[in-house]
Amino acid sequence: MTSKPNILIVYTGGTIGMVKDYKTNALRAFDFSRIIDKIPELAQLDCNIESISFKEPIDSSNMNVRYYVDILEIIETNYRKFDGFVVLTGSDTMAYTSSAISFMIENLQKPIIFTGSQLPIGDLRTDAKENLITSIEIAASQKGNAPIVSEVCLYFEYKLYRANRTTKISAEQFEAFASKNYPALAESGVHLNFNGHLLTKPTFSDKKLIIRKKLITDVVILKLFPGITAEVIEAILSIRNLKGVVLETYGAGNAPNKPWFLELVEKAIQSGIKVVNVTQCSGGSVILGHYDTSLGLKAIGVIGGIDITTESAIAKLMYLLNEDLDAATFKRYFQRSLRGEISEK
Repeated sequence: MTSKPNILIVYTGGTIGMVKDYKTNALRAFDFSRIIDKIPELAQLDCNIESISFKEPIDSSNMNVRYYVDILEIIETNYRKFDGFVVLTGSDTMAYTSSAISFMIENLQKPIIFTGSQLPIGDLRTDAKENLITSIEIAASQKGNAPIVSEVCLYFEYKLYRANRTTKISAEQFEAFASKNYPALAESGVHLNFNGHLLTKPTFSDKKLIIRKKLITDVVILKLFPGITAEVIEAILSIRNLKGVVLETYGAGNAPNKPWFLELVEKAIQSGIKVVNVTQCSGGSVILGHYDTSLGLKAIGVIGGIDITTESAIAKLMYLLNEDLDAATFKRYFQRSLRGEISEK
């Protein structure tokens, strides 16, 4: 007889962990150590559940790299003891957080499922219970004594996504996330159906888990818009100690082809700043050189981000900048799929 999987819930903060005090109508933090009492349906899952909570819950707007490391250290400390992890964070920055965690962990062989909710767990119409219950079920799902999922994922409103492919698309709908450039890894309906051919399959059972806790945060997202001025571009690219830029361009990677714009970007690149081109569109890919308005960017050394999301691009930039790579090697690794975050050419 096989033993039940052990699942660890890591609560960092966010709407999902709030319950209403009906006497005062105020929201207070949920006690996850009593989760089975509050959500008795969890007892039907064939797994053992434990929880760890941040001492002080973090609002998603206050999420930063230091808290990424806190999450990682909890997983690292408990990695051998547990078969899967469910990380609860605020949904507003969940795509950023989960993308970063995917790059900071190498040789992962167990599921790390991020989830949250649009309404507090104690609300009458909450989405929190379904998101939490199914995330735990996914984390505990095994086939042949091995986890079905062995990557960093994000579950929300009946769909499991590769975390570093996601973007939050709605502040009001329960279907808050989308993965425009990669299909859902699983869908929850009457049955929980995994799309096995889309899942990452670990081929390194003998390789040790590697945790990288250092990210370079001297980066910026520069979103272009019609009428943006040279003064704005120059001010941003002249930020002291700036090391990387995610340049959000139009369509398939297009930008102004005016000399002043290209000269400013080229000057930044020549000073050692890595500039990555991602599209402002919710889906699709950057194809540098496809239009005349992207030929100049390609010529001066801007790195085409292909179909990576902005959230994943900023995380990957922070990660690779710490590796001290030369320009050619940096470009090669950025355009290579490291954690399934990009569709290789």
